Amino acid sequence: MYKVTLLITSFSLLMLSSVSMARDDIGDYSVANVLMTEQAKEKLAGVKYYFGTQKHSKVSKRYGTFSTNKKSNAFGKSDQEACEWVFLSAMIQLKERALQLGGNAVINIKSNYKGNLTSSDETFKCGAGAIIAGVALQGEVVTLK
Repeated sequence: MYKVTLLITSFSLLMLSSVSMARDDIGDYSVANVLMTEQAKEKLAGVKYYFGTQKHSKVSKRYGTFSTNKKSNAFGKSDQEACEWVFLSAMIQLKERALQLGGNAVINIKSNYKGNLTSSDETFKCGAGAIIAGVALQGEVVTLK
């Protein structure tokens, strides 16, 4: 009986410690900080991007609204480093969709963290934990005149 009680107690403590170590911090990070890097300029070239309510030229064709949901390894990285990396991955996915459909821009880009749409001209939302960081974006692929 003592061994069973000890085993149950040990298992319970182990489960509680793993839950207490879990983390899901949601932060706002600068779009400009990522887009001005050489890596972003190289990987995102060929398509224009407009966040939130940023002004753009007239839309000549609309292809639809598309979403991304990217995750990345955050282990051993700062939240900012992991979030900027996964944001770039999400942006690359939007670029690929735009090129695939024949668009030249993605407009009205918003964060879509856990189904909660937020619009900002300057920041994106990222959830960072001890092991994984995630960014979800939504944007409309268009052709601008």
